[in-house]
Amino acid sequence: MPTYLSPGVYVEEVPAATRPIAGVGTAVAGFVGFASDGPFHEPVLVTNWTQFTNTFGDMTERYSLGKAIYGFFNNGGGRAYVVRVPTGADGASAAVAELATKADKKVPALRVEAIDSGASNVSVKVSSAPPEGDEAQFTITVSADSVEESFTGTLGKGRSNLATQVNAKSKLVKIEALDAPAALVASGLQESTVALVKPASLPAASVEPGELIGDSSRRTGFTSFETLEEITMILAPDVVTAHAQGVIDLEAVKAIQTGMLNHCELMGNRMAILDTPTGLNAQQASDWRMNTTNFDSKFGVMYWPWVQVFDPSLGKNASLPPSGALAGVWSRNDDTRGVFKAPANEVLLGAVGVDYAVTRGEMDMLNPMGVNSIKSFPGRGIRVWGARTLSSDAEWRYVNVRRYFNYLEESILQGTQWCVFEPNDERLWGRIRRTISAFLVNEWRSGALFGASPQQAYFVKCDGENNTAESIDLGMVIVEVGVAPVKPAEFVIFRLSQFSGGTSIAD
Repeated sequence: MPTYLSPGVYVEEVPAATRPIAGVGTAVAGFVGFASDGPFHEPVLVTNWTQFTNTFGDMTERYSLGKAIYGFFNNGGGRAYVVRVPTGADGASAAVAELATKADKKVPALRVEAIDSGASNVSVKVSSAPPEGDEAQFTITVSADSVEESFTGTLGKGRSNLATQVNAKSKLVKIEALDAPAALVASGLQESTVALVKPASLPAASVEPGELIGDSSRRTGFTSFETLEEITMILAPDVVTAHAQGVIDLEAVKAIQTGMLNHCELMGNRMAILDTPTGLNAQQASDWRMNTTNFDSKFGVMYWPWVQVFDPSLGKNASLPPSGALAGVWSRNDDTRGVFKAPANEVLLGAVGVDYAVTRGEMDMLNPMGVNSIKSFPGRGIRVWGARTLSSDAEWRYVNVRRYFNYLEESILQGTQWCVFEPNDERLWGRIRRTISAFLVNEWRSGALFGASPQQAYFVKCDGENNTAESIDLGMVIVEVGVAPVKPAEFVIFRLSQFSGGTSIAD
C-alpha cells in the first residue's frame, strides 16, 4: 500500500482481475537434413524460399531437404528452423585445386576450393612477395570471370597466415592446409597459375545416424531443437531418401525415426511427421508399420505413399517423401481453420501424382494402424486421407486432438507465469479461474470445444478442495482443467430406406 502524507488527489493503477492468455503458434516446423551449403548443426530460421537458398543453397539431385522446404512453403508453411548435418560427400562437387610446395612439385601444401559449387572459370595465381622478417611471403590472386581478389601472407601461424586471411575475407574460395612435411612447407609455395576443376567422380555419400539424432550435450541434430520451444513439428525427409539411394539400411531409418519420436516425447509440445521408405505397396507399408517399426506414440504421425512432383534439379517429375508438403498442409490448415481441425481432406499443392494408387480396401487395412494415406481423387486433386497418430490409446487417436492439447498446454503455461510467487490464497485462485475460463470460452466460441454451452465444453477447478493446507505449505497451487475437444467426423454414414409415397384411396 502506498503512503499518503499530504492532502491531494492520487491516481493508482490497479491490475485487472483477469489477465489475457494469448494462443501460442502452432505451425513452426523443424527440418533436419542435408544441403550443399550452410552451417552445420545450427538451427537457422527461414520464412521463405529465398532465405533458404541464400543460406543452404538451391535444390540438389542428391538431397531432399531443399525440395521438402519448397513443398512446405508452397503448401502454406510460414516459419521453419533448418539444421544441416554433414555427410561424407559434402563439398565434393565444388571445383578444387592444390598448391604445390616449392621444394617438391608433387607434394601439395594447400587445397583451394570454390565456395560456390556452381562457379566456373576460377583460377589461382601464386607469386612471391617481400618477406616479413624471417618468414617468406606469397601473394595469391584469385580470379573468377570479372572478379579478382588478392591476398598476401605467410605459411606460418598467426594473423599473417595466408589461409587464415583467405578464409576470413574471400568470397570466391576457401583454403585448407594439408598435412605436408614441415621441411617442404618451409620451402614455400611453387609459383604458378592453376585452374580449379571439379572432381571427375563424386565420392559416395555416407550418413551417420547419430549425426541426425544428435548429442544433447553438444546440441547437434534433433537435440538442437530442445532450446526452441516454439517448434511444433519436426521432420527429416532425407532419412528415407538416403535409404532409397542405398546409403543407409532400414535399421538406421528405424533408429533415426525412433530418435525423432523420443525427442517429441521428451519435449511434449511437438509432433514428428514420419515418411515410409520408397516403393512400398499397401502390404509392405502395413508390415513396416506393424512389424518393422512397431511404433506406439501419440507424438508421431506416418504418411504413405511418396508423391510425385516436378524436380528442377532433374528437369523432370520425381518421387519425393511427402513430409515436407504435409508440414505445409498442417500450417495452412491451422491458419484457415484452426489447430483443432484435423489436417485431412486437404489438397497437396505441387503434387502431380502418387507412387501408389491406394484402394478403399487397402485404406481399410492401413487406417486403423495409423498409416495415413495420400490418395488421388478424380477431379478433386491429390488429398491427405487420414488423420491418425501412431498411438494405441484411443484417447489420442487423432492428430488434431494431440496438437490441440499441445496448443492449450503451451498457451496456458505461458499465459499464467504471473502466478508464480503470488500470495497463495482464495483471491489468487479466483484470478486463475477467471483467466483460464476467459481463454477457454473463446476457444469454445471458435468451435474448438464440444458442447452446447461453456459448462459442457470445459471446467476450471481451483479452490480449497484441491488446494489443501498440505499443498499450500509445499508452495503449490493446483488447478484442474478439463476440456471436451471436437473430434473429426472420420466416418460419415447416411442411412437410406424406402417408404411408400403418395396417397391411399379409402371407400
